[in-house]
Amino acid sequence: MHLLRMIVHTRRHPSAILLLAQLLGMVLYPFLEQTRYGHVAFNAFGIVILAFTVRMVQRTPGHTWICVAMSLPIIALLTAQMLFDMPYLQLWSSAIEALFYFYAAGSLISYMLADRRVTTDELYAAGATFTLLAWGFAHLYMAVQALTPHSFGAAVNPELARTWTELNYLSFALLSSTGIGDVIPLTGHARSLASIEMFVGLMYLAAVVARLIGLTMQPSKPVE
Repeated sequence: MHLLRMIVHTRRHPSAILLLAQLLGMVLYPFLEQTRYGHVAFNAFGIVILAFTVRMVQRTPGHTWICVAMSLPIIALLTAQMLFDMPYLQLWSSAIEALFYFYAAGSLISYMLADRRVTTDELYAAGATFTLLAWGFAHLYMAVQALTPHSFGAAVNPELARTWTELNYLSFALLSSTGIGDVIPLTGHARSLASIEMFVGLMYLAAVVARLIGLTMQPSKPVE
């Protein structure tokens, strides 16, 4: 019964489904990267996240057709990488995925700022937006690394290309302004993107999250 209630609850809140799926992905990706066909499972799970994101955008002021138009070439590129082992497509798929996640994050921000009433789904949306922004910048870092190898360094195996998990960790650290960790940008372009992400993270917390917290402190309670 509790499981059924949870399923019904999340179906009413697509932002919660997207947030849970992304958090699950961050837990699974380190295991997938270590397997023989890890890139296949990684790309397949990425396609699932795309589907959840498109469904979520339908609840926002954003245009679903724009997300669909961007997701189709992404799926085609990811599928080509899975079936034909074409790593040089990484640059294009990562660049388009970054745009996709940034657009979805912008749609969610518009959704949260549309009125002065804080709903339960908007609280989930605040978390989902943060992960979308972090994933968007992580994909930008992947694109920069594909374009300019050795753009990012690390204490462990500094000569190797950084994995998705490592760049995603860097992205979350910069977006949340909690530090930079052992993965660091080395080139000018990588450092410029890192600086922009730190600015975006501060503005998101100050302008969007702070506003939601302020509204929840008002006498009226969050509504479904």
